[in-house]
Formats: sequence, structure tokens, C-alpha cells
Amino acid sequence: MQPIIEKCQTKDLTILMVDLNSKVGIDNTGYEDIVGRHGLGERNKNGERFANLCSFNKLVIGGTISPHKHIHKATWISPDHTTENQIVHICINKKFRRTMEDVRTRRGADIAPDLRDTDKLNEFKIALNNRFQ
Repeated sequence: MQPIIEKCQTKDLTILMVDLNSKVGIDNTGYEDIVGRHGLGERNKNGERFANLCSFNKLVIGGTISPHKHIHKATWISPDHTTENQIVHICINKKFRRTMEDVRTRRGADIAPDLRDTDKLNEFKIALNNRFQ
């Protein structure tokens, strides 16, 4: 994924949406400027790698910044509906972080026993300002 991110110019707005089975969790120790305190679950190995990737490329993980109800954080639900995780993430350049208003999961139709409808999976709002007015 690093070669793809490197193709993006740092002055441009970069939005990255990934499904890496990476849980970044609630604990943002060491990643305070990249991961918010409103994640879900505990960080796993893929989550650690993903947090390192975001830190290296100055990307902020959007779904961990704003507080939401538990049902608006989970992007994966186990077939028996007992375990929920946040494994799909939307990231944005750190310098554009203030333009990110909200990232949340919307309940949609189940397309597989454990994955929600990707058309309704994430709602992402960005505030756009016209600097030339």
C-alpha cells in the first residue's frame, strides 16, 4: 500500500478507505495524533501495522475521532452476532483533519453472513470551504 500512497502529492487531499482486518482499538498510546480515543475493541497486529503506516504518511484514522454509539462504529459482525469489530477504516491527511466532520457506519443489508452492505457501510462527511470567496 505504501507505493500507492507515495504517488499522492502531500499538498493534495488524500482519502484512503481500506479493509485490512486491522483493529486499531481504543488505546491510542503512541499514536495520539493519528488514532482517536473512540475506536472499537483492542489493537491487533494488522492494526499496529496500519497505525504505523498512517503515522509514517501523516494520515488520520477517521472512524476513531468522533464519539458514536457502538452500532455506528462496528463494520464487521460475527455470524452469531456476539462479536463486533471496526476493521474498515477511512483515513485523511493530517493537515486536512479539521475538514473531516463525521465518519460512522450505517446499518445496511447483509451481503455476507459477517459483512455489511458496502454501499451503506460508511458515511463520511467533509466540510469544504471556498477560500476564494
